[in-house]
This record gives sequence, structure tokens and C-alpha cells, in this order.
Amino acid sequence: MTKILVANVREWELSDIKTFEKEHEIEVITTPKNLEDSTELLADVDGVAIQQRQPLDPGIYAKLKENGIKQIASRTAGYDMIDVEKAHENGLVVTNVPAYSPRSVAEHALTQIFRMLRKSYLIDARAANCDFGWYPDEQATEIHTATIGVIGVGRIGGALAKMLHALGAEVLGYDVKPREEMKGIVEYVSKEELLTRSDVVSLHVNLNPTSEKLITKEDFALMKPTAALVNASRGPVVVTEDLVDALEKKEIAAAALDTFVGENEIVPKDLSNTGLGDFPLIDKLHKMYNVYLTPHIAFFTNMAIKNMVDISLTDILTILDGKKSEHELER
Repeated sequence: MTKILVANVREWELSDIKTFEKEHEIEVITTPKNLEDSTELLADVDGVAIQQRQPLDPGIYAKLKENGIKQIASRTAGYDMIDVEKAHENGLVVTNVPAYSPRSVAEHALTQIFRMLRKSYLIDARAANCDFGWYPDEQATEIHTATIGVIGVGRIGGALAKMLHALGAEVLGYDVKPREEMKGIVEYVSKEELLTRSDVVSLHVNLNPTSEKLITKEDFALMKPTAALVNASRGPVVVTEDLVDALEKKEIAAAALDTFVGENEIVPKDLSNTGLGDFPLIDKLHKMYNVYLTPHIAFFTNMAIKNMVDISLTDILTILDGKKSEHELER
């Protein structure tokens, strides 16, 4: 019987894993630990699936090869924790789940866009202080009168653009590879024009050398002082110090960050008893009334979790059967 080790398992994945195990008549071993901390479980295992945020230990690739394992499946879209070249050097096929549920992240971004347009950050802060007055700066913008900029019009950004278009918003898009099928929904423009015209800018790019530090102080200087930023992609896409500076100088009005630099140190953890004092930049963002910080949770929906499990484990079975998965990663 085929045996698969699934590492980094969270309790909410167990039901979908058990269902897949039963339907495909395989044995699945689960552990909440990282793969490199679970090497004692590799004996007689045919395949492995992971979902960790920090880079894999460099020695794990040779260890997998020694155990006769032919692949590594990441249950996520991002795969920067895997050294794909080193994996290939050890005869390992690497797969990811590029589209576990584009709607999950897109719907989260849409929620935050509404929050920005409705000035919820102002109203929430004042209500927390028992101030229920009405003020001119709380006047909201109806979405059908707003211009929303989407940077990265791929699966997730494209799903968001379609939702925004259906709601009547003007949707601007910036992408190095414009998609023909998005014409009529998105007006493709330069990054500079998108930043200048948008009421809210939403980021949906992969983390790679060209997207790291994509948004800097020069970009914030182009945005309207009433505009807001939503980041549901990866933290390093934005230079955090520049974002804090832009917020303090009121170059932009607000930000909603589901991803941010340093999040691996605090997500997913309960720090209610210790606070964020050990992470001064995150602490500064957290204390700003006009910043929403969420724990990289945009993906966390019923369909996304099921698809992460089903697609990654199906890829393993495909590779073990000597076939090629459409999700295999090149160097």
C-alpha cells in the first residue's frame, strides 16, 4: 500500500486528509512537525507533502534521496522555502498548488478594499474610544465610483478584478504579462499610472527577485493622500519602513496587511500575553489606527484547505505512477 508522509499538519486539515486516504486506499502518516524534524517517519514512505514557511534544511534533500523518495509536494502556492535546484540535484520532483482557491485570497482582499473605502479604520478607532460622532473624514466612497488598482493580474488578482468589475468599479491592472482574456475587465496601465489614479491599490504578485521591494517610498509618493494599500501577496513586496513613513507623513491614508516582513516570527502564534515588543516595526504597524494587520489568513477557507490537500496528494500519486504532474516546478 502506498504510504505518504504529510508534515506541518494543522488540525483543520485532518478531515480532508482522512477523506483522501480512504477514497484512494492509501496510508497517510501525519505530523505537525517540520519535515526535517520528522526524519524518523521516512522509513518505507513513498512520498512527502509539506506546508512550512521557513526554508527546508539543506540536508533534507539528500536524506529523502537516501530513503528512495522521488518528490516533494508543497501544499501551498509559494515554494520559496524549497531549494528547487538542490531538490533536482537529488532526483526530487517538486510540485506546488498554484491555484488552491484564488477566490479565497481575492475575497479577503475585496473585504479589505471595502474597509478602506468605508473608512472603517477611522470609525473603529473612534468607536473603541466611545466616540460615536460623525466627522467629514469618515465619508465613504461607494465602490462603483472608485478606481481600484490591481498589481499582479494572475489567478488571484484576476479573480479580484472580476469581482470588482461586477461591482462597477474602475479596475486598473499592472502586470508584466497582461492577459488577453482580462481585457474589458481590466485597463492595463504602467505601475506609475496605476499608483497615481487608484483609490485603493491591491497587491497580488508572487515573491521573486523582480517583485521584492516592488513598492517603495517613491511609489507611495505617487499615490493619492486619500488612497490605501492592501497587501495579500508577500511581505517583502513592500518596504515596510517606507510604508510606515508614508502613513506617518499622511502620503497615503491607510493599509491592510495580511502579509508583512517578519510575520514568520509571530504567525500563527498567540502573543496576547507578551505583546509585540520584540518586533518593533510590526509593533509600530499594529499600533497605528489606520493599519489592519491580519495573520496571513486570506487563504484560510473551506475550499482552499480541501484543494491544498487534494491537489498536493494527487500530484504525489501521479508522480509515483510514473506520470508528469502539471504542477511540477522547474529550476
